[in-house]
Amino acid sequence: MTNGVGESDGDDCLTGCEVEREPDPSDSLRTFGAVVQALREHAGYSRAEFGELVRFSKHTVESVELGRRMPDESFVERAEEATGNMGALRKAARYLTRGEAGLAVWFRRWAKLEKVAVSLCTYECRLVPGLLQSEGYMRALCENDVPPLSDDALEATVQARLERQRLLAERPNTAFDFIVEEAVFIRRLGGLDVTRDLVDHVLGVVAPRNVTLQIMPANAEYHACMAGPIQLLETADGSWRGYSEGQENGRLIADPKQVSRLHMRYARLRSQALSPKDSVGLLERIRGAL
Repeated sequence: MTNGVGESDGDDCLTGCEVEREPDPSDSLRTFGAVVQALREHAGYSRAEFGELVRFSKHTVESVELGRRMPDESFVERAEEATGNMGALRKAARYLTRGEAGLAVWFRRWAKLEKVAVSLCTYECRLVPGLLQSEGYMRALCENDVPPLSDDALEATVQARLERQRLLAERPNTAFDFIVEEAVFIRRLGGLDVTRDLVDHVLGVVAPRNVTLQIMPANAEYHACMAGPIQLLETADGSWRGYSEGQENGRLIADPKQVSRLHMRYARLRSQALSPKDSVGLLERIRGAL
């Protein structure tokens, strides 16, 4: 997680607003910063001179070049223009991720897109999706991680996941759709008390009308997503992105053909899963049996 608040630099904060917090360095931030520095030096500017051109302080230019700060969009645009308008910085900025603790490096770009999505679709067969997890379930997941997490890393992970869950309360106009395997809810990870609390938590989370849960029954004879989990989101401009995750890696999918295939699988799976009403009924029966 980040510490402190960045300074007000030039016109990026004329109204006294809080500017971007400086993240822990990530590989993408370091790489982007190195490109900025190389282009700046090639153009013959000192950091102070470059700061005047992009209307940010010398300190901000240094922080960006060292990978300590997520560049503002206006910084990227002005730096692009000041270094020849070749498009390199605009393109590189699309792949920037924060170095925040608690979220896997490969997941951070997706988490950033979630904050502006108008629709989110999730299918999970391994565990309860992060947005639906109870705190006890989060801790059970962390405690089962191999190699073991340090106490600080465990707490950072839990807090990052709780922070991410604020999406559900803060975006009531966003459609959240979940399809989850029945087996995930009957696994009893963390013990009976954790599982009871988890099911109660999920039943509460899916109560609002913008949140839909469908359960894929364990005895289903047809299944469109045997290839694994699926995440899809729609942005305000109507574009769609997909996300695929495995062990120690994750991939943001923007290619329209690949996203279309994921859409087809998810749509078919929705028709194969239990209805939202029947899914809640199944969860209630699972809870009663615990």
